[in-house]
Amino acid sequence: MSMSRTRGTGERLVVIGGDAAGMSAASQARRLNKPDELEIVAFERGNFTSYSACGIPYWVGGDVPDRDRLIARTPEEHRARDIDLRLRTEVTELDPDGQRVRTRDVDSGAESWTSYDKLVIATGARPIRPDLPGVDAPGVHGVQTLDDGQALLDTLARTPGRRAVVVGAGYIGVEMAEALINRGYEVTVVNRGSEPMSTLDPDMGRLVHEAMEGLGITMVNDAEVTGLLTDDDGRVRAVTTKDRDFPADVVVLGIGVRPETTLARAAGLPLGAHGGLLTDRSMRVRGHENIWAGGDCVEVLDLVSGQQRHIPLGTHANKHGQVIGTNAGGGYATFPGVVGTAVSKVCDLEIARTGLREKDAHRVGLRFETVTIESTSRAGYYPNSSPMTVKMLAEYRTGRLLGVQIVGREGAGKRVDIAAVALTAGMTAEQMTTLDLGYAPPFSPVWDPVLVAARKAAAKVRETS
Repeated sequence: MSMSRTRGTGERLVVIGGDAAGMSAASQARRLNKPDELEIVAFERGNFTSYSACGIPYWVGGDVPDRDRLIARTPEEHRARDIDLRLRTEVTELDPDGQRVRTRDVDSGAESWTSYDKLVIATGARPIRPDLPGVDAPGVHGVQTLDDGQALLDTLARTPGRRAVVVGAGYIGVEMAEALINRGYEVTVVNRGSEPMSTLDPDMGRLVHEAMEGLGITMVNDAEVTGLLTDDDGRVRAVTTKDRDFPADVVVLGIGVRPETTLARAAGLPLGAHGGLLTDRSMRVRGHENIWAGGDCVEVLDLVSGQQRHIPLGTHANKHGQVIGTNAGGGYATFPGVVGTAVSKVCDLEIARTGLREKDAHRVGLRFETVTIESTSRAGYYPNSSPMTVKMLAEYRTGRLLGVQIVGREGAGKRVDIAAVALTAGMTAEQMTTLDLGYAPPFSPVWDPVLVAARKAAAKVRETS
């Protein structure tokens, strides 16, 4: 039975998912429409809304003192803005033809149908949890939601041992390794790739590897996990590979995520090669006039390669939500695409990338030149100047910037934003060399490291063209 109208005679917008994309969309639609014009109902299967999943490693590691600091807007604040938010309510089925969704109360199990005029799908992503013996044992944790973070902290508080194994060396794996080091654990990272941070080229990943080991983290590359061993009481005690076992009192899975599109697939909505929902530039699901989707459950256009990609980041999710809320609320907005910018850290090492890696460029048929330069964060004579490595890819003959990777200490990470803007603008390495960047000895050398790389890349393009 469909839920009856409770407010006025306006339309009903249903939102599935109460985090960045979903609640940004709901909030923006509410700004554009009064409650009697548009009723907004949001379903969230967890206990929290509008929180920073990106901040969970820093909460676990102790840099953020408590969970509430990660919550941007509470359920009560959303409800005060006339958004009918239903926590611990899971959507179990979509019926696009009937314009309704089936929900289940997580606590009581009660089910009901809710009709909609407009629908927003913001179901996020789910951590990859490999089908391995022991993977569901107590002491094994994924880290995707605030509930996950709390469960991990509870385990750390009651586990006497101090050996932690992190499976995977992407952003989450590296950040969780830092969090556990900060908590005094002996940390081993087991990675199936040749180097950590597969979002970088291996030569740059090697710099991350060396820095992690310098921090006391044991880095094990080219190692495929085959299972997890448990004690007599069922708790995890080790992570196994074909070569050896790694003792563990706690295990964190940092293997990555996949779009959570189970409902969308069952409803026959269009999915891309990466399993994410496909939308147009207004974030409307292709072929469905009254359904929008955003956040980690969608694929986005890579402006550099021209391909669809799945890039689960909170920055994108919030922008998607603004676009969706504007359009669902009767306005007009578009999301043109991304260049793939991301930044992370492990202790004092900053890691940044934007655009294409070498294998990305090869995959889409681009020929390119690469340069790697060593520079410093400040003028060499200024106190506390630290080394920085910048790698740049530029297209063969044209010199068009294709990608930049940066690894260094303080002041390295956010320099990637220079390259992100240049990529979005379609600039060449030669054009980048004339950028009027801010300079003073406390902030950079007279030639900023990114511009040094651009000069080298432009020269190499000229030499080989």
